[in-house]
Amino acid sequence: MNRKDVALEIFNNNFNCSQAVFCAFCEEFGLDRDTGLKLSTGFGGGLRDGEVCGAVSGAIMALGLKEGHYVEDDLAMKTKAYDLTMEYVKRFKARNNTIVCRELLGHDPSNPDEKAILNEKGLFKTVCPKAVTDAVEILEELLELDQ
Repeated sequence: MNRKDVALEIFNNNFNCSQAVFCAFCEEFGLDRDTGLKLSTGFGGGLRDGEVCGAVSGAIMALGLKEGHYVEDDLAMKTKAYDLTMEYVKRFKARNNTIVCRELLGHDPSNPDEKAILNEKGLFKTVCPKAVTDAVEILEELLELDQ
């Protein structure tokens, strides 16, 4: 199974968009899946507040796991991580016009009335899988990983 399929399988098994994207990469980048699922839980639904899309957050966490800055005086490493993050965001915006969850969905999932509309329209089952797929594809392209 490729990473997109893994991410969609995770998403379709009652995990959120952030968990799906992050855990499609976490084991490959050195983190066990259970820990990855736990770490990425709170990022789904735009930090549970309709803010930055969880799929984007999951991808940025995976990017950090692979290319993140962890050596105190290595400013080149830090710059590379920041540059990759900025490029990732640019590419996601190019595909989706935004990285904001409530803008992608057209409704605020943190508002109970609007969440009901999201559920009625089935947007969590259409918009979110596209965001998950886009997030994985962009990260694969950016890191030049086999797809």
